[in-house]
Amino acid sequence: MSSIFITGSTQGIGLETASTLVAAGHRVVVHARDAARADDVRAALPGAAGVVVGDLASLAQTRAVAEAAAAAGPFDAVIHNAGLGGGAPERTVTEDGLELLFQVNVVAPYLLTALMPRPGRLVYLTSGLEADGDPQWDDLQYERRPWHGMQAYSDSKLFDVLLAFAVARHWPGVPTNAVDPGWVKTRMGGPEATDELPQGADTQIWLTTGDDAEAVLSGRYLKHRQSLKANPAAYDQEQQERLLSVLAGITGTELPAL
Repeated sequence: MSSIFITGSTQGIGLETASTLVAAGHRVVVHARDAARADDVRAALPGAAGVVVGDLASLAQTRAVAEAAAAAGPFDAVIHNAGLGGGAPERTVTEDGLELLFQVNVVAPYLLTALMPRPGRLVYLTSGLEADGDPQWDDLQYERRPWHGMQAYSDSKLFDVLLAFAVARHWPGVPTNAVDPGWVKTRMGGPEATDELPQGADTQIWLTTGDDAEAVLSGRYLKHRQSLKANPAAYDQEQQERLLSVLAGITGTELPAL
């Protein structure tokens, strides 16, 4: 039995992942944005070992999530599943003065990684749109250039791969990977999506509980258990380090050394 923490696990791929892991006998702690969603997931998944509540659009609440999750651990694996979709017509700024998509999709998984005790394995969800990511390091949060919701989303998903690869390099003892779950029939993916929920959750489940040699390799970008080539920028160690530096500056928290 493995102990696993999954962010953004009240619906969609996150809930499917949690449900499948619980059904297989694993200990799963889930995460909800607010109290109402926490009640929903308790009803939907009574076998969960616990529910951590906190909005990842807030640095203070993300720190509280890290503290609560740490108290509910230790964990054999953490799946950073939470994320917002693209296409927002306007740029939104959070209470911390950060662009919303960037904060939830990039800053939050970094801060949780930096604050929580290191798990046995790490998985960061990304998207095939990471291929369209184009980091503009002088304006990562669209403070000066015109807002483009889908480009901002693609950028954030590339940053998730950069983050996964950076963590894999800094923490060589912790198998760490980025996963594109595919185009899945969820509220975010829509009814025209090509993949069903079980397929969207399968790779994360394998990476966090599999005992074969492939499951414990690190520093990969995967889809449907297949290792793929990510955006070339993701392999650039200088850009990986630049992202870590930016996120440490935003959060005031550096990624701990192994």
